[in-house]
Amino acid sequence: MTMKSEADRGFLILARASEWLGIILTFTVPILVIGNIQHDVDDAVSWAVVAAAAFLGYLAADFLSGIVHWAGDRWGTEETFMLGPTIVKPFREHHVDEKAITRHGFVETNGNNCMGTTVILVFSLLLPEDGFFGLFCRTAAVSLSFGLFATNQFHKWSHLDAPPLPIRVLQRLHLILPVDHHAIHHKAPYDCYYCITTGWLNPLLKRIHFFEFLEAGIERLTGVPPYRDPGTAVAVQA
Repeated sequence: MTMKSEADRGFLILARASEWLGIILTFTVPILVIGNIQHDVDDAVSWAVVAAAAFLGYLAADFLSGIVHWAGDRWGTEETFMLGPTIVKPFREHHVDEKAITRHGFVETNGNNCMGTTVILVFSLLLPEDGFFGLFCRTAAVSLSFGLFATNQFHKWSHLDAPPLPIRVLQRLHLILPVDHHAIHHKAPYDCYYCITTGWLNPLLKRIHFFEFLEAGIERLTGVPPYRDPGTAVAVQA
């Protein structure tokens, strides 16, 4: 038991150090990428490419936030190697105490996501610098990285009792995750509206039963059913 707790403690220390590194790189690498983008934007067509790429990158962040959120809610356990303490446990505890995320500091809130955004940004530096394809990919990478980096912060703001005025304005414009929109996910059985960057894709994914199809396919292939919150049945009956 002691060996396990020491290993867990060592893993958490390593994870926190990685989070700090990810945050530093997330704020520095975009300077290089944006510099390359500015160099290539010189006419109306290139501006249109940048606008389209920025929108699609931000939309992709919303989609990926939903995939990760769904995976944490429905698959694995808190003991799952690496992903258990960093993804599964926080998401499932969040259903028990929705306000806990509002008490997290900046690093605890955003650090995990920064490790992923760093990979995307560094990869974007390796893309060809000339042509619309390179411009599109680099812009999409910056937008995607910004959306992924900010996802947990947007999620946190959606649980504040009294968000600052600028945040409320962005929520009402639905440029970031709105409070009432995200509240739909927190109704038992917690099986829809997983996207938490902006939530733009939630109505569509719910309408086409996207996550239900994924769950059915995975269960058919593996024989493992998705996780069900122990309090779901009681909550639904109530």
